[in-house]
Amino acid sequence: MTKTELKPFWNKLFKFDWKFGLFLIALVCIPRFILVLQANQTGNYEPIGAVMFVSALVPFIFLNKYGRRKIGIIGTENIAGLVLSLILGVAFSFLLFFLGKELYGGSYHNWYQYIGKSYNIPEDIAGNDKLILFSIMATTGMIFSPIGEELFFRGIVHGSFAKSIGEKKASIVDSLAFALTHIAHFGLVFAYGIWNFYPIPTMIWVLSMFLVSIMFFRTKKRTGSLLGAIFCHAGFNLGMIYCIFYLL
Repeated sequence: MTKTELKPFWNKLFKFDWKFGLFLIALVCIPRFILVLQANQTGNYEPIGAVMFVSALVPFIFLNKYGRRKIGIIGTENIAGLVLSLILGVAFSFLLFFLGKELYGGSYHNWYQYIGKSYNIPEDIAGNDKLILFSIMATTGMIFSPIGEELFFRGIVHGSFAKSIGEKKASIVDSLAFALTHIAHFGLVFAYGIWNFYPIPTMIWVLSMFLVSIMFFRTKKRTGSLLGAIFCHAGFNLGMIYCIFYLL
């Protein structure tokens, strides 16, 4: 008897294939895109935390134990691989910082500059107060989005496409979905009371998000677990938040 990844209830409604993957992308990414745009306009980012929580729950809602293990929700003994994953994430975030700084300086064409405004960092903050705020933001950034997004994109979405088109092509699909979803974070820019779209910076940002997604997938494969992707993503977020707090 062929094993199935979906729980019995969902197995009556879906097959674990590319159609299911598209369904999940539409179910999660479209509302998320809209909520992020609204948050950029209103300054209320609490709903984004809820989106990350829901994203993390999706594999547990739909998949049985076999399915969860198959998509990479397992431990790993490759501690060196996890450390390397973290370092690679930090390194990529710094490369992206220097690229944005070199091309666009302190303008909102710079992706980190625009994302940084959502942190509401007081201009006169310094010393221990700045360190405390950075520590809070870094801890949050290293937990919620890495877990939520990796369980979703490199986990259940990737797994559903991989069963239909193979691992390599599936990594391209989940990376594209991840990258395009992040246009809501930078690309459609709300500043000074109006919306703008910056084509070239957006193309660079989307390409960067695609490439970092491929790196997340590679670290998952290297460690044999989604922990590799989560650690790499956490490293990227740590580096990005450090750059926003201390280098911009």
